[in-house]
Amino acid sequence: MVRKTRRLLLLVVSCSITGVILGGTAAWAESNLCLEDSKITSECLTQDPIQKTIQGMSAGLLAGAGAACGAAWQLRHED
Repeated sequence: MVRKTRRLLLLVVSCSITGVILGGTAAWAESNLCLEDSKITSECLTQDPIQKTIQGMSAGLLAGAGAACGAAWQLRHED
């Protein structure tokens, strides 16, 4: 039982970290693309890139943890 719990925890942590990295990178790239666009909107100018990146990282964290839990649940029901 302890081994399965450790594996589940490792899966959730690794997927969450991957989600944070991917979400933060995607949000940061989107902020940069917004500023390089030929038609810059007021939303683009008023939005803080750091805040946008943190929001992307948060969304990535939740998505990664959710994906890991979903995968673990699927594997548990296959056994």
